[in-house]
Formats: sequence, C-alpha cells, structure tokens
Amino acid sequence: MTQPNGIEVERLVRVFKKGPRAVDGIDLEVAPGEIYGFLGPNGAGKSTTVLMLTTLLPPTGGTARVAGHDIVRDGPAVRESIGAALQEAALDPFLTGREHMRLQAGLHGLGRSERDRRSAELLERVGLSEAADRKVGGYSGGMKRRLDLGLALVHRPRILFLDEPTTGLDIQSRTALWDEVSRLSKDDGVTVFLTTQYLEEADVLADRVGIIDHGRIVAEGTPAALKAEIGRAHVEAEPADEADRGRLDAILDRCDGDLTAIVRALDADGIRVAKLTVHEPSLDDVFLAKTGRSLEGAGEGEEEVLEEAAA
Repeated sequence: MTQPNGIEVERLVRVFKKGPRAVDGIDLEVAPGEIYGFLGPNGAGKSTTVLMLTTLLPPTGGTARVAGHDIVRDGPAVRESIGAALQEAALDPFLTGREHMRLQAGLHGLGRSERDRRSAELLERVGLSEAADRKVGGYSGGMKRRLDLGLALVHRPRILFLDEPTTGLDIQSRTALWDEVSRLSKDDGVTVFLTTQYLEEADVLADRVGIIDHGRIVAEGTPAALKAEIGRAHVEAEPADEADRGRLDAILDRCDGDLTAIVRALDADGIRVAKLTVHEPSLDDVFLAKTGRSLEGAGEGEEEVLEEAAA
C-alpha cells in the first residue's frame, strides 16, 4: 500500500553509460516518521539511490514512490514533498545565513512576513541565530551543514533526505546535527532517509538500517536485530596470576559469554582477575560479516554519478 509520508522501492536499477551497475535491483520500504539508515562504503550505491529518489537522476529500471508519488511520472510532486541536504551544499559564500534562508523561502512561495518569520525560526533551530548576518564564506564546515539542513526544512517537507550529512564534522557539530534529526522524526513526524559511513551515527539515530554493497542490499533490520544475528556478547579476562590462566580460560569457555555465571565461577574458584572486558556485537561486526570488509574499505568513488546527475 502506498504510504503518503513513506518511501517504497521495487527492483530499482541504475546502470551508467560506462558500465557500472551502481544500483542493482534493490527493494526497500521506509515507514512514515521512521529514520532509515543507509550504510555502505564509497561507490556502494548510496548516493546513486538518493539521487534517484530525489528525482535528480532517472532510474534505468524498477519503480519507486516517495510520499505516494512516482519518481519518474510525478517528479514535481515528489520535489514538493521532500527536503534534501546532499553531499555538496549549494551555498553562496557572499550571502549571509539569513539571506540564504529568505531566498529559499521566496523560491518556495512564502510571503514576505512568513519568509522572515520562518527564516528566524529555522536559524534558531539549527543554532545559527548569532551568525545569521555573517557571510557564509566565513562559516565553519559544521555551520554550513547546519544551514543546509535548515534550508531543506523551509517548506516543511514530509520526507527528508540526508546524504552523509556529518562527513568531516567535529564531534560537537555532529552531535548537534544528530539531536536535530532525532527531534524532527520524534516531534514533527518527518521521515528521514539517512546515508552515512559512520556506524555510530546509524546506531544512534536509525530505527532501521539497510546495508548496500556493490549495488545490492545485503542486510536490513533494526540495529539491535542485525547485531543479534552476529552472536552474543563475548567476555575477555586477564588473570591477576598467570598461573590461573588455564582455569580462567576453562570458565570462559564453559559459561559461553554469560557474565553473571562467569563472575560466580571465578568467585567459587578463588580466581582474581586483573581485567574483565565485555565485547558487544557492533554494526561494524555486522558490516564485516555481510560484506567481508570493514566500512572504511572504500571502493570506487561516485564522481561519475554526480557528473551524470548534473548533465
């Protein structure tokens, strides 16, 4: 069933003239109000997928509906329903943050008084009120990304696309953007499609995660469910007395990651430990298990994607 604030993708394909099958028949569904994290290394198909879903790049095959509208037949309706902050922010260094906001609001047809009110509201929301009348050329990377997010929200979109929004940002700027994205979903009911290379970002923000590799989705589910597929937590321990190493290892093997049972067995056997560490499965473990490589192992870049989208 078509979701008015959701995303539905069936067998979506994008093949480029020079040969790469950037997106290879993917299926996915994003529910209204959900934050969907789309993970994958460079060249896996993340940005290509976003460009198609935002109508900036036509698909080679398959279908997709965004906010209930077909991305090929109903492009204007799709664009009216969405906001997008893509990898390259189109900001004029000679305009101020406030001037950017007013210009964007005018392009969306807001009247003068509404334009000023909405601009002030969004500048406050993304933490740029004090810098609103400074030229953007003097903004830091984090400030530019926050301004880009504010611009994407001017027309109150039902669905927000964020393509690697925190790449290159310091942890303070990244956390501020995470807080705002989470608030948009929880308080305003905005559906968020988030591509990222940061596993922590997906773990913190996403209700569900899809992992794409070589153009295909290789895993999908909640972060907790995906991590549970990999296995239980495991425990590592270092004995205070190396002579107890054999007995300690036997207890770890016997208790199979059950921390309570391990502690009780150590106490019963009178074994003291110098260090006890519990390792929980992570999304990095999931990615490695599903793709055979870590997320940092980037593939080919997607420069060709961006070139074709701009053509």
